[in-house]
Amino acid sequence: MFKAIHLSRPEGGFAAAEVELDRSVLPQADVTVRIEHSSLNYKDALAIANRGPVVRQWPMIPGIDGAGVVEASDSEEFRVGDRVILNGWGVGENWFGCLAQYARLKSDWLIPMPDRLDSRSAMALGTAGYTAMLCVQAIERHHVRPGAGEVLVTGAAGGVGSIAVALLAHLGYRVVASTGRAAEADYLKSLGAAEVIDRAELAAPGKPLARERWAAAVDTVGSHTLANACAATRYGGVVAACGMAQGLDFPASVAPFILRGVTLRGVDSVMAPRAERISAWQRLSHVLDALRLDDIVHEIGLSQVIAHAHKLMAGEVRGRICVDVNASHSAGSRA
Repeated sequence: MFKAIHLSRPEGGFAAAEVELDRSVLPQADVTVRIEHSSLNYKDALAIANRGPVVRQWPMIPGIDGAGVVEASDSEEFRVGDRVILNGWGVGENWFGCLAQYARLKSDWLIPMPDRLDSRSAMALGTAGYTAMLCVQAIERHHVRPGAGEVLVTGAAGGVGSIAVALLAHLGYRVVASTGRAAEADYLKSLGAAEVIDRAELAAPGKPLARERWAAAVDTVGSHTLANACAATRYGGVVAACGMAQGLDFPASVAPFILRGVTLRGVDSVMAPRAERISAWQRLSHVLDALRLDDIVHEIGLSQVIAHAHKLMAGEVRGRICVDVNASHSAGSRA
């Protein structure tokens, strides 16, 4: 038996609960992982709070992230005792996820845990950290270097945004953080933001072209915010878009792309090629100490996941939530 967060549709309704399940319910795959830590992401919260069509098969164990130890393997790549990381691949949507003490997963989805990380630090970063690094690498591949100008990060108090701010500041960029939570200004400046602006400056409909300001941007919000970020990006700049918290729409003009040569670069973390994942995680492991994760991460136990999912949907959570799936109560933030 193992503990898990379980989502179901009894009699056409919806239920989310912490339950005990027999391991025989796990889907068939070539690697069984004893999960040590998972995380609570926006997509997980949508599923747990029944706020969006995230779950494709029922019942479901949510949890798009997981880290732990291989307990059984029919794969030539992974042996019993190996430490591994899982991000995305539809896990927690159409395959039982990692907000549980065990997961059975396909070896193609797993990557070896870098030597500098353990399960807790890996899930403190989680999909948010991995996505933030993919965005940073997209900016670097576009040859926007520190000193080229200001870099905007939208949704900066969230998981991806917080780590993007910390990463970019560590690398020497001048970061401007956009947030709707004025009380988080000191927090964002502690992560390295040089300036904090109100998201209202970007969230309303804007002009096709605005005054050039951003050398690059990381957008976690979408909709008008993304359109306005593109409109104010400097000639030859790049916007890495990875989120849609404000909406799926893109009410923009082609003007920034044609008249200023701006590049809009989509960043997908769910199906990203394995080589990109390994590269991002290796690099994250080398900058871990500089990211001040203890200021970003709050750790909870499995029994707190459902309540925290509702808090996340209500905008009451900043940074990252790491889940110790074997803890019986909240561990709180940890230094």
